[in-house]
Amino acid sequence: MYYVVYGFLWLISLLPLSVLYILSDGIYALVFYVFKYRKKVVMNNLRVAFPEKTEIERTMIAKKFYHNLIDTFIETIKMITASKNFILKRCKCNWDVINDIKSSGKSVQVHLGHNFNWEWGNLAGAEYIHFPFLAVYMPITNKVFEKLFYRLRSRSGTILLRATHMGVDFVPYRNTQYLLGLVADQNPGNPANAWWFNFFDRPTPFVKGPARAAILNDTAVIFAFIHKPKRGYYEGVLSLAEKSAKGLDETELTGRFVKYLEDVIREYPDMWLWSHRRWKHDWKEEYGPVQH
Repeated sequence: MYYVVYGFLWLISLLPLSVLYILSDGIYALVFYVFKYRKKVVMNNLRVAFPEKTEIERTMIAKKFYHNLIDTFIETIKMITASKNFILKRCKCNWDVINDIKSSGKSVQVHLGHNFNWEWGNLAGAEYIHFPFLAVYMPITNKVFEKLFYRLRSRSGTILLRATHMGVDFVPYRNTQYLLGLVADQNPGNPANAWWFNFFDRPTPFVKGPARAAILNDTAVIFAFIHKPKRGYYEGVLSLAEKSAKGLDETELTGRFVKYLEDVIREYPDMWLWSHRRWKHDWKEEYGPVQH
């Protein structure tokens, strides 16, 4: 089955990107207007995040979000046959913020939100970064798509670490100099084992792992986001948050990322993944205080 799916997607990926975007527009119309994929979740999330906006304004953000979501899906298919240069000329970033740390001997953690298009960003980063590039990912339950995405995500040399087996997969690299890329806005599976922050003025759980790992391994910490100057082109923005995480407080470092993430989302609201249930957990007193 894998080779059937791969062969079909391989043929689609041969189409020019301009043609694929026509296909993307058609899929968008079906997803948004006909199937209404997670539309209630998206609109509810936007109401929580932007109560000051009108329903028309929130709908405009939702439409742009769905366009970006489907574009990312189509662009991921394009990765099957796209050349390295094809990706690199469409993904720019201030990579020196990472590479300048190399001479210090420190490892680096990059904390990123669910920002489009992280798949292209992963490929470009693996080419430009002067570190072994470790990326934490969530395995896909479907074995066919898990194999396909693993192949695409590792094609430029990215070393993939399973989020479900992070401790085991990370062991061989612990005493080396590395760059670890983390999507740091994952929704915790256990809200009782999370840091709670006011995120868009709503108590929201954030995973403890990113800050804890940075402090434990005394890495430099970089915050990152991606925006889209125009269709088919992306620009990553890296900001050095800490040269050395040793001695920092976990909640303080996590809270700085939470504020950074909210500021980025407010500036580029259509670039974040609104289709996941960010506020599905309600805060309880036994979870501990909500940080401000």
